[in-house]
Amino acid sequence: MTKVAIITGASSGIGRVSAVALSKKGWSVVLFARRSDKLLETKELCQDPEQCFIVQGDVSNETDVLKLFQETLERFGRLDLLFNNAGSGAPPLSIEDMPLAVFQHVVNVNLIGTFLCTREAVKIFKLQSLQGGRIINNGSISAYTPRPNSAPYTATKHAVLGLTKSTALDGRKFNITCTQIDIGNAHTDMAARLSVGALQPDGRIVPEQTFDVSHVGDAVAYLADLPHEVTVLTFNIMATGMPFVGRG
Repeated sequence: MTKVAIITGASSGIGRVSAVALSKKGWSVVLFARRSDKLLETKELCQDPEQCFIVQGDVSNETDVLKLFQETLERFGRLDLLFNNAGSGAPPLSIEDMPLAVFQHVVNVNLIGTFLCTREAVKIFKLQSLQGGRIINNGSISAYTPRPNSAPYTATKHAVLGLTKSTALDGRKFNITCTQIDIGNAHTDMAARLSVGALQPDGRIVPEQTFDVSHVGDAVAYLADLPHEVTVLTFNIMATGMPFVGRG
């Protein structure tokens, strides 16, 4: 039986490489994001584009999320994996200069979107004939240690860690597992600027080491293929030389 995965934020970066990695392992993949043209690009990169299904929408919009899960069931009849990958950052501003609208946008995408998708996945996992499933949440090094001027992103990633633990606990008796993958400096369009120079707590601008994002896709595919009897609660993957361990 072919396994089925939903990946949010599948139009680029980590979502795209994860879709490609799962496709290579024979998964059917549902690609979800706002940009349908970029989702088509992801689909064509997959091992079997015919086993990739595109749903366009906004992860922070409840109606769009409901459509995503309904159309997944209509197309494939079941769900085995949800990768809550969609995320948003904010301009690097001190908290006193942070507009409420900017803070709320990050909360809506990073936390509310993760909650909405988790809720719908759990409903399916509990009710389907082969009960259970796996959820992977895209966390961050920022779920543990912030960068300067990153209050919205850091706050939401700390919150996602709490949601990950609650999901793992509440899902235990239903064969539902939940993992948070914490990624540090994967070389995506969003993180490319770090290799040029990143603000450090002492005020210096320092180029940081990054690593090939394809390794994140491979890690997601590894986690996805574990049996439900095994839970990896948190999984850290980062550039060896990035300033995290030892605070610099």
